Amino acid sequence: MTLDSTAAPLEIDPLLDDPATRIVVCCGSGGVGKTTTAAALGVRAAERGRKVVVLTIDPARRLAQSMGIDSLDNTPRQVKGVEGPGELHAMMLDMKRTFDEIVEAHADPDRARAILENPFYQSLSAGFAGTQEYMAMEKLGQLRSRDDWDLIIVDTPPSRSALDFLDAPKRLGSFLDGKFIRLLMAPAKMGGRAGMKFLNVGMSMMTGTLGKLLGGQFLRDVQTFITAMDTMFGGFRTRADATYRLLQAPGTAFLVVAAPERDALREAAYFVERLAAEEMPLAGLVLNRVHGSGAARLSAERARAAAENLEDGRIVDQGAGNAQSRGSAVPDGSSPEASETHEPLAPTSAHASAKSAVTDTSDVSTTPAASAAPESVASATASAATSGRSSGTSSVTTVEQLTAGLLRLHAERMQVLAREERTRDRFTALHPEVAVAEVPALPGDVHDLAGLRAIADRLAAGGTTS
Repeated sequence: MTLDSTAAPLEIDPLLDDPATRIVVCCGSGGVGKTTTAAALGVRAAERGRKVVVLTIDPARRLAQSMGIDSLDNTPRQVKGVEGPGELHAMMLDMKRTFDEIVEAHADPDRARAILENPFYQSLSAGFAGTQEYMAMEKLGQLRSRDDWDLIIVDTPPSRSALDFLDAPKRLGSFLDGKFIRLLMAPAKMGGRAGMKFLNVGMSMMTGTLGKLLGGQFLRDVQTFITAMDTMFGGFRTRADATYRLLQAPGTAFLVVAAPERDALREAAYFVERLAAEEMPLAGLVLNRVHGSGAARLSAERARAAAENLEDGRIVDQGAGNAQSRGSAVPDGSSPEASETHEPLAPTSAHASAKSAVTDTSDVSTTPAASAAPESVASATASAATSGRSSGTSSVTTVEQLTAGLLRLHAERMQVLAREERTRDRFTALHPEVAVAEVPALPGDVHDLAGLRAIADRLAAGGTTS
């Protein structure tokens, strides 16, 4: 599949080579190869001389496995085997550990200990709604401020939650400024006996009701936590707002990753529109797992017609052979021995038509269409061989069955190509301003640096052809 004329090419290497590019954020729906794309970009940037760290927020372990690391945690780990002058590090966000580090860095030892031991804090830091996205903002800000790497590549969570970290400052502010939080903070701010009087009188009805639902101890844990965190709330807002502005800065580039499928490109369109609304710098769209064929001149219709001709011709020839075996007369002048000799059949019109269709292009069995579906080819081969043995037909018939199966497989692949092209063209028609790079589908999964390097090569070349 080639890029539509309305779609600008997405040039990956200039983006990665530009020293002004400091942050690349990969976002997209689940199952489109976003984690692999982020890792492949990291490998290519490092091998072209950048000092790179890849931060994954996705809990999947694919990134560590493909980079030859036993496990990833909150500490960047260097990846061995990079071929080039740069360096590659990788890490996976540990939400609770990041929260702990913030508390330890911005509170005195006694207050930090009280916060870390608080039951409500332990629940909040382990999985409170929105905490992961906010901690991702914090970690990104930490990495950028340390200036140990000249390129940070962020792999975001799947689906629309991938952009939730854009809302983290607003949602955190809403949480901290909420009536419930302000009410719980009021006694601490009033202090002394007045505070205790307020707590006993002003909160008696609320604590009585919520205590029955949540438990009185829970409310006391929440209040203790908020009292201890009071001096840190302003710092949370300040750092989140600073990271948000960092994402809007010219040194940041967003890459939307999608597959050539309707649902994935619908999500990609949502990401594009949301990023534009937030004034985030969009570099382009990476269209992963695009199918192709080295025999594209052979249309689905012609391949299917050739397969039918082969099958129809085989049936006619097989019928003649059966008629002869049932005792049809031997032509005059021929010996009985000659009737038992299996002479090659003369090519029929079906054979000629199928041969013309296949030889019109390169051998179908060696095209990406066939290589991308080895199970289908193996199944067709096994089916043809089994059918040939069970029917007692000659090797010519078995070859015909295999050829017909490959032709039908090619026809199905060409239908997939046409559907993907229509889907992509609909997206580019709606968003002609978005640069696109297409990455051809590979026959297998990526498990190591060599596979990531192969993906990176296809990604770098995908802005012009696929």
